Amino acid sequence: MQSKDLTCTEEVRVRFNETDPLGIVWHGHYIVYFEDGREAFGRQHGLTYLDIQKAGFTTPIVKSTCEHFLPLKYGETFNIVTTFVNSISAKLIYKYEIFNQENKLVCSGETIQVFLDSDNNLCLYNPEFFQTWKDKMGL
Repeated sequence: MQSKDLTCTEEVRVRFNETDPLGIVWHGHYIVYFEDGREAFGRQHGLTYLDIQKAGFTTPIVKSTCEHFLPLKYGETFNIVTTFVNSISAKLIYKYEIFNQENKLVCSGETIQVFLDSDNNLCLYNPEFFQTWKDKMGL
């Protein structure tokens, strides 16, 4: 099914507005960090939301998971490693790992997105532009 892993690593710094009064990142921001990872992945591998929109599709998230292991704190930098999971289904599946400055795993998760056409109909088959991208990537 998957011939190779496509990944992207993005370095981010915890911003003040992402923390609680103890200086620890609020749990809901990790999903936002996953979005940062998807955006970076799209820029690096030629599959941005603008590319998807230009082709006439949207990709809403239908499932997201996040497991927390360690906290991040205000001012820390961390890496988001985003990996595209190849599937025969018309879906975008990404796995995420966030590592702190000591390269310890802070959290991991996954998101699943589906394709909707311009009439908001669910696509059961890969849109042509997406299949072309997968072929170009060797998937």
